[in-house]
Amino acid sequence: MTASESLQALAFVMLVVFLSYVCMILVPFLRRRPDKDGDTAGFTWHVFVPCRDEEAVIEDTLDRLARDFPEAHIWIVDDASTDSTADLVSIRAEHDERVHLVRRVLPEARQGKGAALNAAYRALNGHLAADADRDHCVVVVVDADGQLAPNALRQAAGARVFGDPTTGAAQAAVWMSNRNDRNPVPGGSRLAQWWGRYLIRMQDIEFRTTIAAMQFLRGHTLSVGLGGNGQFTRLSTLDEIAGTAGTPWHGSLLEDYELGIHVMLAGYRTVYMHDTHVAQEALPFTGKLLTQRTRWCQGGMQCTKYLSQIFLSRNFTNAGAIEAAYFLLMPFLQLVGTVLWPTVFIIAAAQGLALPGDTLAAWLQAMWWVAPLIVLTGILPFAMWALFYWHRDERRGSVLTALGWAVGYWAYMYQSYICVIRAFVRLVLGRNSWSKTKRIAEYAKPDELPAAADAAAPALQGVAA
Repeated sequence: MTASESLQALAFVMLVVFLSYVCMILVPFLRRRPDKDGDTAGFTWHVFVPCRDEEAVIEDTLDRLARDFPEAHIWIVDDASTDSTADLVSIRAEHDERVHLVRRVLPEARQGKGAALNAAYRALNGHLAADADRDHCVVVVVDADGQLAPNALRQAAGARVFGDPTTGAAQAAVWMSNRNDRNPVPGGSRLAQWWGRYLIRMQDIEFRTTIAAMQFLRGHTLSVGLGGNGQFTRLSTLDEIAGTAGTPWHGSLLEDYELGIHVMLAGYRTVYMHDTHVAQEALPFTGKLLTQRTRWCQGGMQCTKYLSQIFLSRNFTNAGAIEAAYFLLMPFLQLVGTVLWPTVFIIAAAQGLALPGDTLAAWLQAMWWVAPLIVLTGILPFAMWALFYWHRDERRGSVLTALGWAVGYWAYMYQSYICVIRAFVRLVLGRNSWSKTKRIAEYAKPDELPAAADAAAPALQGVAA
């Protein structure tokens, strides 16, 4: 077998694996059944909210949590904020015994989200009585701008989730809170507003279809991943992880998924809850979005260190271990693909054009099947999610709107190739630091906005409607 034939064979295998995975996540997504609520009175609830310079959103978050979940205690972790976040929370805590402020100061502070959550865990331990029922105590992690659906605790108390004693953690679905905002960029130009709407809509499609479908498959393989927002964990499960690993949360840039791995290694189930959600602010800025996704991608790469433990663990099912391995290795497969797919295409084109005689027309005629193949294998597996989203979740506009979203989502997914290259470079160079993503409300002036819309592709006009 020649080198070109080997590359083509590798490309074919990778394509089959990818399409098989798409089919496997699509079927349970389309066949899902709703879950029933449970009784929240059977549990105690503690909400952890890590904060760093969140004065723009923290009061609204406290208002929502106190209004929608009067049975829950709220633990705000101030990670050495330089604004008035701690003062605002302190005032609230003086008048509401359910609100607790956990202060972190430098140099211990600002060591990552996992370290902040560990501080809240220690504070909770100091607050609870020695005889507290830790099996029926649930910790909920919500971002400072997170908006938990009012039924979130009822769903978490359901028979399939924490009503099952084998469940150690659960993850709520994620929606974008600003998905219908017509002017998501404060003070931005019309082009910036259009581009911001496009990016926000694509992120909402991504989380409510593709990522949700992945979680449905994981529900069958018993390998549901946890996210950083809308994450629920049984306190006794956190205790067991801390007892073996020192702390519940660890140092990966994807500390949420990392926690899920530890939950499953400890022998507990992780569950996905699609019938409730947490809404968070989507990013309308290209640069900020790429930075965020690069961090997530690098965090997944860091978690590959757990692959040997996953495959050797008796607590992982065989299917769960394979699914987790595919997810963790996916960034590296994408790296291979950035070189492999263009190379195979160039080789095929060169071989066709190098044939003797008047072959160009004949070659084009013989290769008629390439365009349909590209549509079926390179466009449809991405574009179809936007069509499901339009039909099932956000029935806005006409069929043309749905088709525009489909084309836009296919184009949007190429950002993952940029992010995986950046993440790999950072991993090789040992760069693990990250900076907090600013909330949109923090951009007070137009000249403070990140450059986002100048490079917007004209071909995508109309997609963001």
